[in-house]
Amino acid sequence: MQKNARVTLCYGPYESGGVVRHRTDRLQGLQAALSARGHQCVLEETREWNTVELVVSGEVVFTCDVKQLEFGGDGKLDPVCKEAVTAVENSY
Repeated sequence: MQKNARVTLCYGPYESGGVVRHRTDRLQGLQAALSARGHQCVLEETREWNTVELVVSGEVVFTCDVKQLEFGGDGKLDPVCKEAVTAVENSY
């Protein structure tokens, strides 16, 4: 189980309100859930539309569509956040 990992959150732009750009609103819960478990989060913009990838030690351990994540919040009730935290903690 990975403890206190440095997790890079690679996130791409997505469309909201007719505008396509990088947004971090849907990443707040994921960041909070990872931080609560002692992991350090680093945000990194990518060109891949609608995509979030979690990278630990140079390896992609989790990926999802950014719109699967709940908007704002602490991530405690978001099943995708729970799955992502589990993936990080099971990484090597």
